[in-house]
Amino acid sequence: MDSKDLSIGILSTTAVILLTGLFIISSRPEPAQASGMTAQSGDYVMINGMLHNDEELVYVINTATEYMVVYTLNVRAGQIVVAHGPEDLKTMRERTGGRG
Repeated sequence: MDSKDLSIGILSTTAVILLTGLFIISSRPEPAQASGMTAQSGDYVMINGMLHNDEELVYVINTATEYMVVYTLNVRAGQIVVAHGPEDLKTMRERTGGRG
């Protein structure tokens, strides 16, 4: 085996290792990020946001009755719980001096 064959063998092995690494890195799924998304259906508006790195909030607003409920999604525990509400948005507006 001469130096030319050795060089081809080393380069081929290196290419296989790099290609395998590229495949592993590109095949990992990216985490889904939907922070700040809004959805509306009928009389309901749903808005989500992030509270901490492992907790997200989902605001559900009934536009007909003007009530809001805030749900917390704890990713680590895999549970959805009511974080706040139901809250009367008319009363909230009056307390804060908001318009609507």
